[in-house]
Amino acid sequence: MIWLSFIAFIASALAAGYIVRWMRSHASMYGDGMPQRFHLGDIPRLGGAALLVGIACSWGLGVVQSMRWGDPGSLRLGIWVGGWMVVLLPSVLGGIAEDMTQRLSVRYRLLLTGASGVLAVLLLNLTLSRTGLQWLDGWLALAPWLGVAIVVLAVAGLPHAFNIIDGYNGLAGMVALIVCLALAHVALQVGDRALAALLVSTAAATAGFLIWNYPRGMLFAGDGGAYIWGVVIALASISLVQRNPEVSPWFPMLLLIYPVWETVFSIYRKTVRGVSPGVADALHFHQLIYRRIVRGVFHDDESRRVLMRNNRTSPYLWGFTLLTVVPAVLFWSNTGLLMAFCALFVISYVMAYFAIVRFKVPNWLRH
Repeated sequence: MIWLSFIAFIASALAAGYIVRWMRSHASMYGDGMPQRFHLGDIPRLGGAALLVGIACSWGLGVVQSMRWGDPGSLRLGIWVGGWMVVLLPSVLGGIAEDMTQRLSVRYRLLLTGASGVLAVLLLNLTLSRTGLQWLDGWLALAPWLGVAIVVLAVAGLPHAFNIIDGYNGLAGMVALIVCLALAHVALQVGDRALAALLVSTAAATAGFLIWNYPRGMLFAGDGGAYIWGVVIALASISLVQRNPEVSPWFPMLLLIYPVWETVFSIYRKTVRGVSPGVADALHFHQLIYRRIVRGVFHDDESRRVLMRNNRTSPYLWGFTLLTVVPAVLFWSNTGLLMAFCALFVISYVMAYFAIVRFKVPNWLRH
């Protein structure tokens, strides 16, 4: 597993370096007037391609290694890993196409992530047969198609949730890395080494990308990167629950409650304002922190000022993520506690959001 992680890190870092060096011309297509833009200059948005290279090299080597050795101590990464790659490709290639052309509408990207969800059901036989709620589990038993629909929705929606929180250097990448490692930890606890290997490799590929993304901001993940994190984490979360009855379905829910609730809340606030949920704006939680909590930076170079302030935003959200990841890892089999922490996060998020909007922020948070 360590060897595969090393390969993922090196391949991703080298591919990212190549993109930074030779593909900067594509960055000029990303307009200056977009509301989610918080940087100056032309920065490539093809970090997803680097992540895909790192993951493909690592997973492919793992399959070859397991099939060649076949001993009890191997990771047993069989042909089924190819199914994961097939499921991943429609979303990722669509995201990378958007990053290169800026012409693929939200509708088409949603269709492509939905195609990944359908392929997950058809190729990987993924479904959700339990939720930890008896009344809902009864409905799932009577109508198995509901579990299939939840899988398609999760695989189709989580990539867009990661895309929403991908606003500042190191933000979405570090959240994805933390979540992958948390899922891998629990997978190892229940003896699912194959799933842990895929997750640790994904985390390593993410780390290879992050050395170019944070703090220097030389490369962005783009839609392709966000879709890779979303699809892989969705597949891993559903597989972990499906294959291991001792893992509560609310464990991955608490791990991912930040990007999931950010998406749900964004849809709600846009809908009540009469705005389409697909329209980008600058009112996400991380954008409010950037504007109203992170203090301005004084520097003669304007691009340097923007970069330094950008970098100071992400750690606030890393800490916010750890507030859910830590209890999730500690109580991964306790459904009641996990549900309580999910509810606590939702309440805390809403209270914090409106406090920032109304400028009621403690002074110590501004330092």
